[in-house]
Amino acid sequence: MQNRLKQLCIYIPAVLTALLLSACENDINKVKAIAAADATKPIQRTTGVTMTISDKGIVKAQLMSPLLIEYATKKNPYQVMPNGVRVILYNDSLTTDGNIVADTGYYYAEKSLVVFKKNVVATRKDGATYKSEELIWDTAKKQYYSNQKVVMTKPNGDVMNATSFVSDDKLLHPVFQNATGAIQMNGDLTQ
Repeated sequence: MQNRLKQLCIYIPAVLTALLLSACENDINKVKAIAAADATKPIQRTTGVTMTISDKGIVKAQLMSPLLIEYATKKNPYQVMPNGVRVILYNDSLTTDGNIVADTGYYYAEKSLVVFKKNVVATRKDGATYKSEELIWDTAKKQYYSNQKVVMTKPNGDVMNATSFVSDDKLLHPVFQNATGAIQMNGDLTQ
């Protein structure tokens, strides 16, 4: 009986050690899958956001959103504003130059891009509006562009439809692709 007890005292720790060591074996695919799943989880949620965007210490815009969710993906961290976004644009004198509203916004700090999606309306100081389902603001290149259909309406009623466009950061000098328009001439609408 005592020999049997000694054998059990030797075998039980040996079996437990073998089980524990086999349980610690890493499957690299499982580790990658877990890391990928964690990368798509938000790392921070902020409500009532007001963000100031500046260039060399000069305020260029103020971005507001009721909710901002931050994702820290390895290659391209970004922030999403899923419940709407509004941007007020300022000139060098800090007076309002225009604004942009959209249902959703994305901010890619490393690429210096703000991407507006769904029901985007950009309004210049003079009242001209640009409507599209997407508007991209490249703050580094100081330009706006869209590869989606865009409609620009001037305060006098002129309308320009295009498949895409690019413009300076004031939306004053747009270049439209595949454009058609309706232009007012002497009070008459001409197409």
